[in-house]
Amino acid sequence: MGELLTRSEIIKRLAQAKTSKLRIGFTSGVFDLLHPGHVEYLSTARAQCDLLVVGVNSDSSVKTIKESYRPICAEQDRAQVVAALAAVDLVFVFAESNNNQNIELLRPDLYFKAGDYAVASLSSAPLVEKYGGRVVIVPFKTGRSTTSIIEKIVSTAPADLPRGSAQVALPRAPAVFLDRDGTLIEHVEYLFEVSKFKLLPGAMEQLLRLKLAGYRLVVVTNQPGIGTGYFTFEDFFRVNRELLKAASAAGVMLDRVYFCPHSPAEPCDCRKPGIGMIKRAERELNLDLAKSYMIGDTTIDIKAGNDAGCQSILVKTGLAGKDGNFKVAPAYTAMNLQEAAALILKTKPI
Repeated sequence: MGELLTRSEIIKRLAQAKTSKLRIGFTSGVFDLLHPGHVEYLSTARAQCDLLVVGVNSDSSVKTIKESYRPICAEQDRAQVVAALAAVDLVFVFAESNNNQNIELLRPDLYFKAGDYAVASLSSAPLVEKYGGRVVIVPFKTGRSTTSIIEKIVSTAPADLPRGSAQVALPRAPAVFLDRDGTLIEHVEYLFEVSKFKLLPGAMEQLLRLKLAGYRLVVVTNQPGIGTGYFTFEDFFRVNRELLKAASAAGVMLDRVYFCPHSPAEPCDCRKPGIGMIKRAERELNLDLAKSYMIGDTTIDIKAGNDAGCQSILVKTGLAGKDGNFKVAPAYTAMNLQEAAALILKTKPI
């Protein structure tokens, strides 16, 4: 079992270890929801050194390198669990987003890195080699990751899974339900590359207007690319993080983002035009659907809104209602989100 110390304390310990000619190994990671892949990786590293030091990313640093909802477990909890492993000798929490400072301060003989990297591609490699250390790459174990655990939870959890008794009851309020692709951002078939993420002009400004008027903002999006294998949950979260970052920068708080990960061949009640996501939002956010709106660029969105008892607005961005899936009529039509927001604020002020 290892010890959980500060980095300064560990530097002093390593000074003593080096006088005893012990081979020192160092690695780091988030270590969120510890799993067998972590254990095997750390055991492999420990087998190649006499003393294994593990740096655990702080909560604040995790948010700069992972999805916005991470970490699941707090930094001290994660560090304590890592320290309990037999393969680990010393553990500390660090706030930097990379290991450059750790390497310069600890100067390990072996710097272990998980993944399929080429040593030459690592910015940290020259720092290690400069003082005579060596970088050791330990390949990932396919399918063993915190992300895969989260994916399984998200994909198998029922829509009515309780969220805990401590949740504060919200006052009843209307919402604006928003499709994502083609309504808030440019439509890209099976979007999973962050480089192709692009907000539609003025989208966040309109969300802010609706938010200030008292509407709850709920994104409901079909993501069949997950179920059909075009991309992963992690890909979706990575793109969606860009949406959340843009909203935060504009001063907009999205009340919920719901997504359906299923392929069209999979039976579910969440995939639009099914109203599972809308009804879930109604329960969790105490929404008045009769006073709510659904904005989207496809007949799928319009049917979902109509079937849920909302006022539906078709925007002429994205697919502009030309998907041809359903013969349905929206309550209103708008050229873009700006017109849709103006229509809502003019027609149904709270």
